Amino acid sequence: MIEVSDVRKHFGTVQALGGVSFTARDGQITALLGPNGAGKTTLLRLLVGLLKRDQGSIAIGGVDPALDPMAVRANIGFLTDQFGLYERLTTREFLSYFGELNGMGGAALRQRIEEVADLLSMEDILHRRTKGFSQGQRIKVALARSLLHRPRHLLLDEPSRGLDVMSTRALRHALNALRKEGCCVLMATHVMQEVTHLCDDVVVIAKGHTVAQGSPEELCRRTGIANLEDAFVSLVGEEGIAA
Repeated sequence: MIEVSDVRKHFGTVQALGGVSFTARDGQITALLGPNGAGKTTLLRLLVGLLKRDQGSIAIGGVDPALDPMAVRANIGFLTDQFGLYERLTTREFLSYFGELNGMGGAALRQRIEEVADLLSMEDILHRRTKGFSQGQRIKVALARSLLHRPRHLLLDEPSRGLDVMSTRALRHALNALRKEGCCVLMATHVMQEVTHLCDDVVVIAKGHTVAQGSPEELCRRTGIANLEDAFVSLVGEEGIAA
């Protein structure tokens, strides 16, 4: 479980987060929904200990990333917009390398690579060098790297950007499987269809503040608007969308 309470972060005079609070539960996919500049990426970096918060509290599986970042990272998978692929390595070589960095090896690592490749439908690229991969293929490899060590918490920053229909289906299948295994998935996204059909809970943030939290159905009932996109605009306001 991920617990965030009144988290604030400034960069000089710029307020990135002015008070974000929410809970993301195990066995659920929680969407982090907000307009550009709302603070979603900053929040994800705080959660893994890449940045230090100015105020508030964070607990990932009961551990504060500011106090013990290595313990948090041992149980977290993080997919960012920087994939960091090594283009001279094949997908299998790349995954083997990162598996060994996580203390894995031998037959157990080889089996886990096969499991992740099957989960993400990427058997066709396992033996290919990553140079020249499409955006969808690159995201699959980066996500596979994030899943190798069976993290209990998975943070995703716009995971479906640039994916074709089949890659998007593979991603959804993988996330549903992780949810069934009890993984806590927190996903920053702009794709309303993804939120409606995939996410159990939604955290809406705007201008660095939590605006609302609830299931897509609950947010629609709260605003009295049947369409989630229109409900989202109602919650953050037209001014928030333009920010």
